[in-house]
Amino acid sequence: MQIYPNQFSQDITKALRPCYLVFGDEPQQKFDVIEQIRAKAKANGFEERTVLVAETGFNWNQLIEATQSMSLFSSQQFIELELPTGKPGTEGSKMLQEVAASLSPDILLLVHGPKIGKDVQRGKWFKVLDDIGASVLCYPLEGKQLSAWLNQQLKAHQLSVSAAGVKMIADFCEGNMLAAKQEIDKLALLYPQQSISEAQIEQAMVDQSRFNVFQLVDVMLSGDSIRCIKMLYRLESEGLEPNIIIWALIREWEQLWKLKLAEQSGPIQWQKFGIWRNRQGYYQSALSRLSFAQLEDIQHALTQSDHAFKQNVIARPYVEMCHLCMMFMGFDLRETPLLQA
Repeated sequence: MQIYPNQFSQDITKALRPCYLVFGDEPQQKFDVIEQIRAKAKANGFEERTVLVAETGFNWNQLIEATQSMSLFSSQQFIELELPTGKPGTEGSKMLQEVAASLSPDILLLVHGPKIGKDVQRGKWFKVLDDIGASVLCYPLEGKQLSAWLNQQLKAHQLSVSAAGVKMIADFCEGNMLAAKQEIDKLALLYPQQSISEAQIEQAMVDQSRFNVFQLVDVMLSGDSIRCIKMLYRLESEGLEPNIIIWALIREWEQLWKLKLAEQSGPIQWQKFGIWRNRQGYYQSALSRLSFAQLEDIQHALTQSDHAFKQNVIARPYVEMCHLCMMFMGFDLRETPLLQA
């Protein structure tokens, strides 16, 4: 069965399941879940721990041997299997199904790896292990979910922070939950079991938000100009190549143009364009504020910028990026000169 990361603590306190599948691209949640499994395993007598990494050329017989070998030091064994690609391959799939069918009460199995898709979750090996244990998928949190997670962490440290203070922490560390956890730990050391003001938070924390170009595109499409500028500033400080952003903007323009044309014939068939429900709102927001004329202006600006980037003639590329993003958000900047100085 699937368990959400924020509910995992409640589940593992009730009982230790025979098998856990922990996957995702959010390191802090993965670390928390895996550490809870390790602590509970140790408390339940699983003293011996075997760590296996299924890299290229991995001998899957090692896993079978680990589940069948007897130890001189402990009758209960905890086996951790890492799948670096998130997929065990054909041989690994067969072996994991065999292990699932013969897993004894003296064996605890943890399989973990990076973010996986529905194809992996529908695999036979995943299903049989999930049926006898639990799966936990750890993905980055945003908005209300991130605020709820921050409140949970603050409560664990017996810290009292206002809603405005929680938002400040989220703004500082958005996209980087590991940094958020570290900053809350630091606040707990500076102000143990206290009510912390926004001024104290601002003084204690360092801006550690981390973003990627996909998050930037979604914020741009939604029309949040302040957050978009913040993301551009952070991406520039992290040294992201401007060409990556210009490529993403061109791709989004092409998608918006197709959607705008499709709108003329009735309701948009989102799946036809490969746009899932979680992103449809972003496109709807952009389509509602951008006319065909504005999209044509954006296309002209993108063409000029793309050519200039390839010729390396732009002194401050992120100023150009900001200009382009503002056009996607409906700002009329056709007569506004770029300040490159």
